[in-house]
Amino acid sequence: MAKKKKSVFVCQDCGYESAKWMGKCPGCGAWNTMVEEVIAPENNAGGAGGLRLGLSDSQKPQPIAEVAIEDLPRFATGSGELDRVLGGGVIPGSMVLIVGDPGVGKSSLTLRVCADVARAGRKVLYVTGEESTRQVRMRGDRLGALADKLYVVSETNMETIEAHIENTQPELLVIDSIQTVFKPEVQSAPGSVSQVRECAVDILRIAKGKGIAAFVIGHVTKDGNLAGPRVLEHIVDTVLYFEGERNAEYRVLRAVKNRFGSTNELGLFEMRDVGLVDVPDASKLFLSDREGDSGTVIIPTVEGTRPLLVELQALVAPTPYVPPRRTADSVDIKRIQLLLAVLEKRVHLQVGACDVYVKVAGGIKIDEPAADLGICVAMASSFANRQLRPKTIVFGEVGLSGEVRAVGQADVRINEAKRLGFQHVILPMKNYRQLGAEISGIKLYGAETVGDALRLAMPKN
Repeated sequence: MAKKKKSVFVCQDCGYESAKWMGKCPGCGAWNTMVEEVIAPENNAGGAGGLRLGLSDSQKPQPIAEVAIEDLPRFATGSGELDRVLGGGVIPGSMVLIVGDPGVGKSSLTLRVCADVARAGRKVLYVTGEESTRQVRMRGDRLGALADKLYVVSETNMETIEAHIENTQPELLVIDSIQTVFKPEVQSAPGSVSQVRECAVDILRIAKGKGIAAFVIGHVTKDGNLAGPRVLEHIVDTVLYFEGERNAEYRVLRAVKNRFGSTNELGLFEMRDVGLVDVPDASKLFLSDREGDSGTVIIPTVEGTRPLLVELQALVAPTPYVPPRRTADSVDIKRIQLLLAVLEKRVHLQVGACDVYVKVAGGIKIDEPAADLGICVAMASSFANRQLRPKTIVFGEVGLSGEVRAVGQADVRINEAKRLGFQHVILPMKNYRQLGAEISGIKLYGAETVGDALRLAMPKN
């Protein structure tokens, strides 16, 4: 007698499961995301007999101190920026998830990486589920991404993809994209929670079992989150997010999860007619040639081990509207509101009735506390319409009482500023005392409060 099929309702955003349909998902709060999916019957014929199976020595539990340790071999991708984010290169047997908005450059970057790896003598299999092989060839011609050991196939059936992997035996596998792949035995549409989860598990099994490095491309929702279940991020070893508008010139690649490296590193790319190109010296690109404008401050930020000088601009203007507008595209708006309150209360600047606009040149997002002092100086400079000291960088964390707190890697920030020709640095007093008054020709100014920093940044002539 045939078993009755069971079904559950699964949220397509977070993977929450329910026995009945609900308009609002209890897991993530999204509306109209519960979709009915059929559960495959479990095979319990083995019962507890699996416990009696013989295990090899490598499968048996062993003391952690006796586990063999060996350096994980890595191979270069041909992109220095991508290697930086991955932690030094690709590890065989790892699974990397690359997500980003449509048109941001995910497929272009991975195809160029595939060609570079193939030119280095490694066999690569590029599986596309959204394009035909002719379309991939046309993009390869435009990007100059053609190589003899780069194999391309258009397929969405997971069983057929596994057969292609078995026949090709690649060292690098690319799936573009995971939302288009399906397993015939799973009774749901491609891109659903069940399909994405089951296909990702199969790809992970193949990658670990055969020592193949796998790159999986994923889509994002309109909110910028990964489309599909959040469990997908737990399955893979590394999750890389592309940031940047599709019409913007620069793209930022961040690692939000990395089992083999740091998650603080970022890679910078420039979109050109030949695709995404590495930007190894980004500080020069994010700094304009104009100097002396009010409301413009150079901030040294550090992402992982990489120092980066960015130009922050602020515009503070009186407004008759209540409440005044506060807008920031690359800085957390809550941090802007907090720093405005510090300027109003501790420095006595009447900015409460002003519109405030803050942006970072190049679209780089800044979220570290070391940018607090630079933001305060930029807003105060625009409010007073006073020019700043030329060739100056500003950094430091600002507390609620108006004090300027020390930050880490101050010497790295200062050395980057010196390399680019800056002559003055306004920094927290604690960092100033640790480093001294002058470092190889660059002048340091210590500030204990925001008021001190404003007086140093905008000296009276």
